[in-house]
Amino acid sequence: MAARSVCRAGSAAGRALLWGPRPSAAFLTLTRKRGAATYAQTLQNIPETQVTTLENGLRVASEESNQPTCTVGLWIEAGSRYEDTKTNGAAFFMEHMALKGTKKRPGSAFEKEVESLGAHLNGYTSREHTAFYIKALSKDMPKVVELLSDLVQNCALEDSQIEKERGVILQELKEMDSNLADVTFDYLHATAYQGTSLAHTVEGTTENIKRLTRADLASYVDTHFKAPRMVLAAAGGISHRELVDAAKQHFTGAPLTHKGESVPILKRCRFTGSEIRARDDALPLAHIALAVEGPGWADPDNVVLNVANAIIGRYDRTFGGGKDQSSKLATLAVKHNLCHSFEPFNTTYSDTGLFGFHFVSDPLSVDDMMFCAQGEWMRLCTSTTESEVTRAKNYLRNAMVAQLDGTTRVCENIASHLLHYGRRIPLEEWDARISAVDARTVRDVCSKYLYDKCPALAAVG
Repeated sequence: MAARSVCRAGSAAGRALLWGPRPSAAFLTLTRKRGAATYAQTLQNIPETQVTTLENGLRVASEESNQPTCTVGLWIEAGSRYEDTKTNGAAFFMEHMALKGTKKRPGSAFEKEVESLGAHLNGYTSREHTAFYIKALSKDMPKVVELLSDLVQNCALEDSQIEKERGVILQELKEMDSNLADVTFDYLHATAYQGTSLAHTVEGTTENIKRLTRADLASYVDTHFKAPRMVLAAAGGISHRELVDAAKQHFTGAPLTHKGESVPILKRCRFTGSEIRARDDALPLAHIALAVEGPGWADPDNVVLNVANAIIGRYDRTFGGGKDQSSKLATLAVKHNLCHSFEPFNTTYSDTGLFGFHFVSDPLSVDDMMFCAQGEWMRLCTSTTESEVTRAKNYLRNAMVAQLDGTTRVCENIASHLLHYGRRIPLEEWDARISAVDARTVRDVCSKYLYDKCPALAAVG
């Protein structure tokens, strides 16, 4: 998806240069100088992230700008990792139910009220988090906070709606089974963290979705939807003081109160080097994911590993240009017709992670592609060059600044930082961490995680 966006942006830029009026040399020089200064200015001029913790433990964070719109969201430490084998799927089911009406706004009344503001409501569930967020006009921020509060504190959980959503989710599960990339990554988690909660899929099993009851969903909410485990984040044309006032008004009720009961603590999910192969000769292609155990969110090694992944690069046959890329693996893939696509990944959780690569290949090319990809891993450990690291660091800087594109991305960035690191890390600090990486650091850190490690492997097709 990222590569596709880059290619389309490049094409649009090319058309603009070809068809637009030709700028003067003086203008081009001015633009270059202004562009060179913009990156440094951007790092320094980002508005401060203000954070206030309410008495009940709810963290309220915001970044104010001159945007006419705002995004306000609630991020909760609750996901499939907090479930057991019998309740796996409860968080995903609850995400569906939260958008289907509250005790105060039954049925479709909640959805209609959001639409009456011209706002956009969305939500998602991951292995460690559940999120609900609304993008609206800045003047409607207090109303948005009230809607989010009603959503998490007063979910109706009507029996008729539960049965209706049960059918919707079961249909979604069937559709997800046809996405072989997602299936491969679910298998990768299942084998890498077998016997632990991280092995669960986010959506749960078909059997669980069929038997989860209203009591199960209510119990999940009562256990996990507590103020100390929530971050109310906002970005756009809003006032932090007004945001805090709205939060105090709507997020101090009994359902969110932490009464001293034990908060569920994540159990250490031990990594297991093993494999899952789901063979189906009727499928024309094979999806392969290989990973070693990576660090958790807060580990500084993550910056170095992201630089390493940028060195490996990514490739998709449909985008073309593989042999002209700086990625050595892409060049090999094109020259020897090794795969249809490949992409490295660094998936991180609170205390562990998966560092690896995923590729799609013809059956007869799987072994050759695996050999070349593992060879690229070993090259990272032994012969990474400074020029490669410089290019990769520039790629990361571009991705980092792209996080400022739109209030929704900024809002999510604020909330994820508070949940993962306990604070919003400024872009200046990220830039300093990236700048500190050199070729020797990449070789040392990659050796630490890759050399002589037993990987987890998932293969489908």
